[in-house]
Amino acid sequence: MNKLLKLSCLSLFLLMAASVSSASLKDYRYETVPNDPLKARIYTLDNGLKVYMTVNKEQPRIQTYIAVRVGGKNDPAETTGLAHYFEHLMFKGTKKFGTQNYEAEKPLLDQIEQQFEIYRKTTDEAERTAIYHKIDSLSYEASKLAIPNEYDKLMAAIGATGTNAYTSFDQTVYEDDIPSNQIDNWAKIQADRFENCVIRGFHTELETVYEEKNMSLTKDPRKVYETVLSSLFPHHPYGTQTVLGTQEDLKNPSITNIKNYHKVWYVPNNMAICLSGDFDPDEMIATIDKYFGHLKPNKNLPKLNLPKETPITAPIVREVLGPDAESLTLAWRFPGAANKEFETLQVVSQILYNGKAGLIDLDLNQQQKVLQAYGYPLDMADYSALMLQGRPKQGQTLDDVKNLLLEEISKLRAGDFDEKMLQANINNFKLYEMQRLESNEGRADMFVNAFVNGVKWEDEVTAIDRMAKLTKADVVAFANKYLTDQNYAAIYKKQGQDPNEKKMTKPSITPIVMNRDVTSDFLSEIQNSNVKPIEPVFLDFKKDLSQLKAKSNIPVLYKQNTSNDLFQLIYVFDMGNNNDKVLGTAFDYIDYLGTSDMTPEQLKSEFYRLACTFRVVPGNERTYVLLSGLNENMPEAMKLFEKLMADAQVNKEAYTNMVADILKSRKDAKLNQMQNFRRLMSYGMYGPKSPATNILTEAELQNMDPQELIDRIHNQNSYQHRILYYGPTSEKELLAIINKNHQAPKKLKEIPVGNEFPRLETPVTQIFIAPYEAKQIYMTQLSNRGDKFDPMIEPSRQMYNEYFGGGMNSIVFQEMRESRGLAYSAWAGLNRPSYLKYPYMLQTQIATQNDKMIDAIKVFNDIINNMPESEAAFKLAKEGLIARLRTERIIKSDIIWSYINAQDLGQNVDSRIKLYNDAQNMTLKDVTDFQKKWIKGRTYTYCILGDKKELDMEKLKEVGSIRELTQEEIFGY
Repeated sequence: MNKLLKLSCLSLFLLMAASVSSASLKDYRYETVPNDPLKARIYTLDNGLKVYMTVNKEQPRIQTYIAVRVGGKNDPAETTGLAHYFEHLMFKGTKKFGTQNYEAEKPLLDQIEQQFEIYRKTTDEAERTAIYHKIDSLSYEASKLAIPNEYDKLMAAIGATGTNAYTSFDQTVYEDDIPSNQIDNWAKIQADRFENCVIRGFHTELETVYEEKNMSLTKDPRKVYETVLSSLFPHHPYGTQTVLGTQEDLKNPSITNIKNYHKVWYVPNNMAICLSGDFDPDEMIATIDKYFGHLKPNKNLPKLNLPKETPITAPIVREVLGPDAESLTLAWRFPGAANKEFETLQVVSQILYNGKAGLIDLDLNQQQKVLQAYGYPLDMADYSALMLQGRPKQGQTLDDVKNLLLEEISKLRAGDFDEKMLQANINNFKLYEMQRLESNEGRADMFVNAFVNGVKWEDEVTAIDRMAKLTKADVVAFANKYLTDQNYAAIYKKQGQDPNEKKMTKPSITPIVMNRDVTSDFLSEIQNSNVKPIEPVFLDFKKDLSQLKAKSNIPVLYKQNTSNDLFQLIYVFDMGNNNDKVLGTAFDYIDYLGTSDMTPEQLKSEFYRLACTFRVVPGNERTYVLLSGLNENMPEAMKLFEKLMADAQVNKEAYTNMVADILKSRKDAKLNQMQNFRRLMSYGMYGPKSPATNILTEAELQNMDPQELIDRIHNQNSYQHRILYYGPTSEKELLAIINKNHQAPKKLKEIPVGNEFPRLETPVTQIFIAPYEAKQIYMTQLSNRGDKFDPMIEPSRQMYNEYFGGGMNSIVFQEMRESRGLAYSAWAGLNRPSYLKYPYMLQTQIATQNDKMIDAIKVFNDIINNMPESEAAFKLAKEGLIARLRTERIIKSDIIWSYINAQDLGQNVDSRIKLYNDAQNMTLKDVTDFQKKWIKGRTYTYCILGDKKELDMEKLKEVGSIRELTQEEIFGY
């Protein structure tokens, strides 16, 4: 070939290459905002799809949110709850995955849809039962062709974590945290999922939604929240319907409505992809366009013509009944989150309550005028609200609480607050923003909120600057405009039986076929795709953190923060309530104390001005004295909290009030379902004497000299401890600050010997049942053989947990939720001890309807002892675990905590190294061998919290001997 021809061919080749490059690197226009800390890019594809991006290369992962601007307010009036249960159904697959043969499956799915339409219009119970039986039979036949949980398998295959979704009134959001080398596979999966979703596994998933609804019926805070909304928004869907829907509507769903809903709302011009992590924005947008660019927009996207609420001219008073302790909620209505006045509302809310120095903090909580009070703004797209809530002291009425809260509103309207609070608010808003920007979740979530609420990104970025310009006069004018003494809702939460609570009867469901070893071509394609691996990075404790010495020979663990101006300074004492049961009360007391020259109110205000937080957290075996916030203020804040620790002054009146409040809180705890369940689990784990019951008795509290508590506070720093620091200050400068400000004696005292609370072994199966009137039970199984920590079994233990009970692709999730619809949530695993002295504990947990309890126990016992074996499921569990280990990065202050956790178990290396190396060669046989040796054939202590009258006690006796416990026994008082 002559030279000229060679040059011509080369030119042609380069021209072709350039054409391909320009096609793949299309000129995508994007928006940016000056001085944006996220350096965000915001793209809009030709079909209207919004894509928000921020790059963060701290770890090779990406937090992804796909937000659809549709939620409970868009539900058809006759099928409320639709947005929420469709969110569940988006995990069921498409025409390409979740099915072995969609063409064969489709006629059955069509028949199921038709039967549900007949079912929802039928009122005769006998006819409904017959139709549901037909639906169940058709669903069983359809399940033979389906592949349950294949979306979760796809996410496991690419190493995703945090797979989930949530629905509110304005949005439905789907989330996954993915490795940065799986962008193409993730986009391919999601595009297919949003375009071609198929409604399958409907009746069992709906049963799961019933369970979620059941759980909400005993959640008094949710009922109060829904009553607030119905009071403030009597015409708007925020108030006329709920996200979960009514029981009646949930029992009469419509697949036809779901399909129409998807067609109308799940369109690119109503969606946003929000990303934060390690990626190249140019490559990312090209990939998203490649897979999502062809999705067709809805050019006739409906604009909801929602009624505008009329002004509230007189207080709206409502009552909510439920088992929890009494409380009072006040709420005012405001414009939506995109309105600039919402920024003023945020400032006003912080003046009222900020957890430290707001009007409610200082006037009500600090002065102990109520048991507890707080407030917060509620942001939504169409309207927002301000919520104030309070709990009464012993002998106090809800009207008393209401009047106290209204007094604080009156002060706000009168301008009776320190103007310095405005600048302190700005300092703390900047702190909150820095904290949000630390994680990919926080960064990407800011995009979601802006998109859903219709806030321009420029307005989001510059919001704090505008809030900083607000004057006291602006705040007072705003308060007088919106916070009158006539335009609020007052919700009285009282104790009593809710007349609206209805029992939902368990339907007869044939367990669907799981097809664990069947894989769609789509999943196989993803599994076999050629992806450049990311090499794991493990910790080297000798290199990744510094070990220093401060005065008094105090060890200091140091890790420098090179990202921002945030710091954490923590004193760690290896002593807690087990060593001294007075300790917890002493550090509750410190919250109400001042020093010889500063009142408690002055201390709180000063910490808030510095944008720093100080607190003491006594655990059972370890006490943490924590200081955190803006590093520029660390020396001043440290000096302040050291002063309080050394110079706290007795306040007898505060102690008397605190004791009364402690006793009222203990009484209230007995009314709460989860508090009862936690105490029951503690009883099952330890017996009657446990860390939970190791508290001061009523007599001890009342006879205590508060000077004893002051002595505990003053002497705390005299015990052996270590100091942890994560922040931007250099090692040398940090030691100088500690040595100057930390008040500790030259020779530290030995840690006092603590009480031991051994965890009970479970040689025989027994059942502890404690009373709580509700429509569902909470149950845990505990099994303790006394096996102590063994690093050699850890990889097998973690692989077993991953395979059996670790997530939505696990055996437990599939059998308890997917196959049978027995529970909203269920999990199981062999738990590693946190200290060498403690044993491994096998634990299961489930919440389910009362009439499903026996079925749940039988299935749990069967799958625990006769674990289903699936090579395909094991392969996914193994691949997912290895992929996560490759891309997981323990960074920032987590390095320090990883070191401490390793030390607690006598280890000095990152345990993930052995797990990663061993996992490469693990087989399903290794898991089954582990199950046979460590899991199968165990005996259990069952802890069941429920209403005995609604439980099948005779069948429960077949499981084991039953002991009925009283509240006094599980609480210890």
